[in-house]
Amino acid sequence: MEYNFGEIEKRWQRYWADHQIYKVTEDRSKPKFYVLDMFPYPSGAGLHVGHPLGYIASDIYSRYKRLRGFNVLHPMGYDAYGLPAEQYAVQTGQHPAVTTKNNIARYREQLDKIGFSYDWSREVQTCDPEYYKWTQWAFVKMFKSYYCNQARQARPIDELIGLFSQQGTTGLDLACTEPMSFSADEWNAKTGKEQQEILMNYRIAYLGDTMVNWCPQLGTVLANDEVSEGLSIRGGYPVEQKKMRQWCLRVSAYAQRLLDGLDDVDWTESLKETQRNWIGRSVGAEMKFKTSGGLSFDIFTTRADTIFGVTFMVLAPESELVEQLTTAGQRQAVDEYILKTKKRTERERIADKSVSGVFSGSYALHPFTGEPLPVWISDYVLAGYGTGAIMAVPGHDSRDYAFAKHFNLPIIPLIEGCDISEESFDAKEGIMMNSDFLNGLSVKEAIAKAVDEVEKRKLGYRKVNFRLRDAIFSRQRYWGEPFPVYYKEGMPYTLDEDELPLELPEVDKYLPTESGEPPLGRARNWQTKEGYPLELSTMPGFAGSSAYYLRYMDPRNDRALVSEEANEYWRNVDLYIGGTEHATGHLIYSRFWNKFLFDLGVSCEQEPFRKLVNQGMIQGRSNFVYRIKETNTFVSLNLKGQYDVTPIHVDVNIVHNDILDIEAFRNWNPEYKNAQFILEEGKYICGWAVEKMSKSMYNVVNPDVIVENYGADTLRLYEMFLGPLELSKPWDTNGIDGVHRFLRRLWNLFQSNGEFCVSDEEPTKEELKALHKLIKKVSFDIENFSFNTSVSAFMICVNELSQLKCNKKAVLSDLLVCLAPFAPHITEELWHRLGNKQTICDAKFPELNEEYLKEDLFSYSISFNGKSRYVLEFPADASNVEIEKAVLEHPNSQKWLDGRSPKKVIVVPKKIVNIVV
Repeated sequence: MEYNFGEIEKRWQRYWADHQIYKVTEDRSKPKFYVLDMFPYPSGAGLHVGHPLGYIASDIYSRYKRLRGFNVLHPMGYDAYGLPAEQYAVQTGQHPAVTTKNNIARYREQLDKIGFSYDWSREVQTCDPEYYKWTQWAFVKMFKSYYCNQARQARPIDELIGLFSQQGTTGLDLACTEPMSFSADEWNAKTGKEQQEILMNYRIAYLGDTMVNWCPQLGTVLANDEVSEGLSIRGGYPVEQKKMRQWCLRVSAYAQRLLDGLDDVDWTESLKETQRNWIGRSVGAEMKFKTSGGLSFDIFTTRADTIFGVTFMVLAPESELVEQLTTAGQRQAVDEYILKTKKRTERERIADKSVSGVFSGSYALHPFTGEPLPVWISDYVLAGYGTGAIMAVPGHDSRDYAFAKHFNLPIIPLIEGCDISEESFDAKEGIMMNSDFLNGLSVKEAIAKAVDEVEKRKLGYRKVNFRLRDAIFSRQRYWGEPFPVYYKEGMPYTLDEDELPLELPEVDKYLPTESGEPPLGRARNWQTKEGYPLELSTMPGFAGSSAYYLRYMDPRNDRALVSEEANEYWRNVDLYIGGTEHATGHLIYSRFWNKFLFDLGVSCEQEPFRKLVNQGMIQGRSNFVYRIKETNTFVSLNLKGQYDVTPIHVDVNIVHNDILDIEAFRNWNPEYKNAQFILEEGKYICGWAVEKMSKSMYNVVNPDVIVENYGADTLRLYEMFLGPLELSKPWDTNGIDGVHRFLRRLWNLFQSNGEFCVSDEEPTKEELKALHKLIKKVSFDIENFSFNTSVSAFMICVNELSQLKCNKKAVLSDLLVCLAPFAPHITEELWHRLGNKQTICDAKFPELNEEYLKEDLFSYSISFNGKSRYVLEFPADASNVEIEKAVLEHPNSQKWLDGRSPKKVIVVPKKIVNIVV
């Protein structure tokens, strides 16, 4: 009977769905295991073969854990809000909800074809009001909370109001935007509006003035990863830095906890280090510098010991000090520079090492010597880190050194014997000089002494600083979660929880209003029932993906984000799989969100993702044809050197094993309808290159095509076979035939003369050895995510069993269970043909028996003077004396000894015998 993969896969996909095989409930009789894929955004293009890589890996692990007796939660849903659907709506007028619904249907169809074990009863979509109700609820909770640094947790804002009324700010250590100081009497004397303005300084969700990437044409704020080289990635429109009043989340309050939590998760050290760098903890001093004009400003430094090497000051272009310190004579030059820097994101400024800047015209006074220090403005200083101003020490900082050299500013060496003639000197150790009261001290001693002196002279104080900044949480777009916020006397208030969800209203256009308001300004009656105007911005893309892992635990609960019972059972994600592009943004925000919910008692775990695995990227393997210039004639790859040609990308779907389907090529593009070809041995051979998979390079491979031609099981195995999960690798359809042949060989193990045929006979030792080698290898590989070597092990095992002509039911049953996580359709089919009534998903993974792996005989290479001459087998327990005696008496040895006596006989156990003559 032939292996009809198309019929088999459709039948079992229907069976799994009809019998709800993957539906899961809390079952306290089993250990739980929660496997999660990073939330996909359903794009209009659908899936290409690169997308399922991580999904297949997580599916293998989920199925394996189920076979090991775990109660596995493996859900899937859609991060459905996004700029692409909104831009399509702007261009076509089609509501983003319609576009998104169609895209989701396409994604679901493609995912189902690959045979994933998702519990679709738990599906969530971030654009569903029943889902974003809980995103809005979390925002309300953040608005009504403050962060107490002493308690290291979020607390109710009403509690803070009570504290202010009793003691003012005395004795309080609070996360805030700006330090404030007032008494209880001063607080109690303020109006309600004034008190609300003060509370905004402490709320975890707050309105604040912040620098943003503003795109006028799109009419919205963009995240750093939505901007490249001053242009929006979507549409290529100019983007500028602009200060705007935006909703923000006080992520910075959780910086130390986010740092500490990395010790409690099983992530790669490189990923942890990326997060540590993003959080950016540094210990130093905040120091005050006065200016010659009477103003003063603070700087943060980790190296107070270098204070005597300061020769100039630098302000970030966005700093409010720029306006205050720019003199009339420098106004035009400064304005021109500020306009130029507005077009670059902070990320681009960090990456760019070129030097630029402008003198403000003002001078600061050195806090110890009183010497005037010119105040410059440069985009290598960022407003969001520290205070947005730095003291420049060019002798011992590379960027300060480059700036000083470029603008011919003084450079002072501070370490004895250091050479700063060509570059700055890394002053992490050495003896101080040119440093007044620090001279002669080691660097370590000088750092401590300098901070002590700063505090003693009341020039500043010790401080721990973090690079991590608060998250900008509002976008001037239509397609996003509405804020549950209304305005009364210009101050924001949140809706009551029983009024949630606040649903996204209809608008006539998806563009900003004529007066520049966000698209929600077009909505009719966008106000509360009392007539107060509602917020016009919507939440950003990361809002809906910051707690979705919790909602999957209890997705149909209309009374809570997640019930206490469900949360106590599932707790957190045991295995999270996704791309490295989320190493900072998503993972920081979701960890922050979870810690906030932990403070509220909603989440029972501090960390949401116990183990995290990053999959690599599947790159495209492009194909090329070669057109002879100024003709419509195409020359095959190995003949192109004889002509002047232009390489042209060709659709990889009309190329097989690098051989072009000429008729399909002619039909692919009207331009090539009458194309002529110069062939090699009757074939047109294409060139190839590894590039990013993209439509513009015609190298996008649709998984539907692979499933149709080879089957989903072949696709699943082949994606794993391409290479280690964590590495990027090119897609090469040329190798897929070998994987498909493997499945046919597996099928043939169960066939004899075209009929299904298995035996109840006892397996031989050789058959059991082949099987248990596989069990040992696959168990280890799956636990260590080495799926590519598992596929090789399956191929070896099937080859060995084929050579042994094994059709023993006992062996083949266990083989199927081992393979089921990788190739669920063919194994389910054969499992049922073996007479099993229950799904293979509920089988028990076979236990390894090491006894079957012990060797009875070992082959020894018999060598003379190091040259192998023949092979002998000996029992595993044979002694060296017995082996030596048998070898010397063997006729073949007599031939090579040729009457000579051996000088020495060396026996390497279980490997070789070397006779020295």
